[in-house]
Amino acid sequence: MQSNLVILPNAGAAKNSTQTEERTITKYDRAEEQFIELLAMEDLDTKLDVEPARASEFEQALSMAIRAAYENDRSDEQAHRFLQRILYRINRLKLFWYDDLRHYNNERSPYLYSCRDQIETAWQKWELAQIDVAALQKLDVKQALIERASADLNPPLSEGSRYMREEMTEVGYGHLLAIGSFDGLVEGSRLCYVLGGAANEVQCTLVRVLLEEYGNGRLSRKHSTFFAQMLAEFGMNTQPEGYFDLVPWEVLACDNHNFLTTDRKRYFLRYSGALTYFEVAGPAAYRNYLTAAQRLGLSEAAMAYWELHIREDERHGRWMLDDVALPLAERYPNNAWELLLGYEQEKLMGDRAGGAVVRSIRQAEQAALLI
Repeated sequence: MQSNLVILPNAGAAKNSTQTEERTITKYDRAEEQFIELLAMEDLDTKLDVEPARASEFEQALSMAIRAAYENDRSDEQAHRFLQRILYRINRLKLFWYDDLRHYNNERSPYLYSCRDQIETAWQKWELAQIDVAALQKLDVKQALIERASADLNPPLSEGSRYMREEMTEVGYGHLLAIGSFDGLVEGSRLCYVLGGAANEVQCTLVRVLLEEYGNGRLSRKHSTFFAQMLAEFGMNTQPEGYFDLVPWEVLACDNHNFLTTDRKRYFLRYSGALTYFEVAGPAAYRNYLTAAQRLGLSEAAMAYWELHIREDERHGRWMLDDVALPLAERYPNNAWELLLGYEQEKLMGDRAGGAVVRSIRQAEQAALLI
């Protein structure tokens, strides 16, 4: 049962938008519904070969959204949301959700691959344009990684961090859990894509990280179990993706980027750099959430996941820097800058997502005051 702590988006809020914005949102919503129907269609590619018009409305919206999000000076938020939701719906087929097996009938569909590639090509070009890649290529990679990790281990409090620590209400905390459950209930799953191959120290370290995320094979100790316990404490939905519609596009973008860099072995260095940042910087973020929970006087069960992560991710951060990132920089000296690219992208996208989460929490708290 969903808790009253979590305030769903106000359906009437769109009335404040201009008529143009309302038409655009409606068009994207209809296109996403059509795409969901395509995903469930038996023998999708054969049917589209016979009747391509079945996908016409979706394809028109897809082209329009790519232009609006990535090719205009002023990006359209609704276009970003639509594209990241579509991309995630395709990417999630790489994981097994213990649901109806028919849901995976189209997992290797060439049509879905073409949709994914259209979005990723434009999106990745847009993301890379926000980073000075040439400057990264000139740095001493090992020294740069060490300096960045040292700075990001205990960064100064941002405005958003201070808000969570000092002002966020219990309603806001519930909203934070709802959005956080999107990752927290399937945590570590994508890491498995990079573990196969030749045995070496780097591979073994990554396996150690995955094993700890999975509670060393015990469901009761798996990190997602602790997150589910936090949700259960508030009577919230403990099913994965239960709050998908609350997730900002900026958070979806982080997940889709993770899918991309784990799926393509050519991006192994980028992923390793990204995971290094994620593990190094994680404890600082979790301390914000823990401090908020303690200030609100919540139970141990309502904050156990943060306490666990602070302990384990401090260790994982050291492993990732010392036993993964730095050895990889030595092994691939000509491509070592890609570790920095992954690190910088993860930080940039993570900060962007964090800001979006705080804005969403504030909106939920404001909506609660109107009830």
